[in-house]
Amino acid sequence: MTSKIFRSTFFVVIVILLCAIGIILGVLYGYFDDVQIGQLKDELRLAAIGTEESGLSFLKRIESDHFRLTWVAADGTVIYDTHKDASALDNHADREEIQEALQTGSGEDFRHSNTLLERTVYEAKRLSDGSVLRISVSQKTMMILVVGMLHPVSIVIVIAIALSALLAKRMANKIVDPLNNLNLEQPLANDTYEELVPLLRRINQQHRQIEDQMRKLQRKTDEFQQITSNMQEGLVVLDKETNIRSMNSAAQKIFSADESCLGKSFFMVNRSSLLRTALNDALDHGHGSTQLELRGKAYRFDMSCIRSDGNLLGAVILAVDVTESRNAEQLRREFSANVSHELKTPLQGIIGSAELLESGIVKPEDEKRFVGHIRKEASRLVNLIEDIIRISQLDEGVQLPMEEVDLLGLAEEVKTILEPSAREKNVSVEVCGNGFSVLGVRRLLYEILYNLCDNAIKYNVPDGSVRILLEDRKLTVKDTGIGIPAKHQKRVFERFYRVDKSHSKASGGTGLGLSIVKHAVAYHKAAMSLESVPGQGTAITIQF
Repeated sequence: MTSKIFRSTFFVVIVILLCAIGIILGVLYGYFDDVQIGQLKDELRLAAIGTEESGLSFLKRIESDHFRLTWVAADGTVIYDTHKDASALDNHADREEIQEALQTGSGEDFRHSNTLLERTVYEAKRLSDGSVLRISVSQKTMMILVVGMLHPVSIVIVIAIALSALLAKRMANKIVDPLNNLNLEQPLANDTYEELVPLLRRINQQHRQIEDQMRKLQRKTDEFQQITSNMQEGLVVLDKETNIRSMNSAAQKIFSADESCLGKSFFMVNRSSLLRTALNDALDHGHGSTQLELRGKAYRFDMSCIRSDGNLLGAVILAVDVTESRNAEQLRREFSANVSHELKTPLQGIIGSAELLESGIVKPEDEKRFVGHIRKEASRLVNLIEDIIRISQLDEGVQLPMEEVDLLGLAEEVKTILEPSAREKNVSVEVCGNGFSVLGVRRLLYEILYNLCDNAIKYNVPDGSVRILLEDRKLTVKDTGIGIPAKHQKRVFERFYRVDKSHSKASGGTGLGLSIVKHAVAYHKAAMSLESVPGQGTAITIQF
């Protein structure tokens, strides 16, 4: 802005200066021209008086380098010339100043040279004898005058330019400095030109609007960051060139990336062809989706393009961990298949025995054995259905009444109930520890103790032992049984999972006992751990 003001001011000053010089030269030229012509007429008048009195002798006595005198007869013949031989001169009857003098008594004419650098002024006066005396002088034209004054004028112009530049600079600085020193953070606090007050008011109003918008934008940004940072799902925002613009912490974990990936191509983070195809679908058609397994976990990637006014801005990738749902679906299918199988087995036994009894081919002494088999399979079927119902209730998250339960007393109760089966297996059961109370569902806590102790007895060895320890809010059931191989320890709590299927069938278990324990422990928000060595026994600990 300063340079523009400087150039404008400097240009105006120079134009004014040149115009002023031109006007001054014109006025001076006209003035000096009038003065010179006046002087020329005075000299002509004096020369005419001298010629009237003395004639040719007077003219011969005149010596002047400044003007020229010519005496012309009435017929135009040159009688005398101060600068040239009269006989060599042409007849002057055709000269305008001569003709005018002969007619009116005086004449005047101006004639320019071919180069327009000089002009000759002619003044003529008729004498009493009818002859004409003419005086002439050469004048320099305005161009010659300007050329002659070029040096002083140049000095004046240089001085004027310097002064103009200084003046323009000072004026520009004086104008611009208040503008440069404006406090735009507080526009109304400025003491400046009155003409700027409306502008400063608008700036102040815009400041308030911008600050309000910035606060809203910052608040939305903070909310977005807060939401995305706490999301379990991975969120990646891409531009239209598929470069990463933002990536929340969950996405960084999923793709093993960090902040250094921002601004880089998404395909440098993951080169999966499935993701590339889904992303291209999203950019071309608005949406794309695929599933991919990364580091042992299954993820579903949903991709959507971002558009504004019909223009493609980028895309959003949402990564959802579907490992649990996939596993749950797999468990559901396995559970359904296992339930069908487990229900079919006792039913087939019951139906087979009933058909034999109905046909009458069973001997009377064997009828009791077949009826006992039907009762046994029916009891097994009822137990299985009850366990399935318990599992379903726990899966559905049914709210059950809570109460303070004395686990030591509950353990003694379970011991009493299981003592017959323990004696049958020749296994001793011991309850020890100080005991403690738990706020929970008595029936579920009973199921935990019963199933853990029942399994400890069933899978024990002759003359083995089962120890129930209750102290420091820990419940530990430890046996001296056959133990669980390491490869099966992570799966023994799955539904219908059996380490030794033949042994489980013989013991009459449903395969749901430990699964019920797992769900009941989770219901009470407790932690469970298992330690087992094949041939040495198993210890299961629950921390309440």
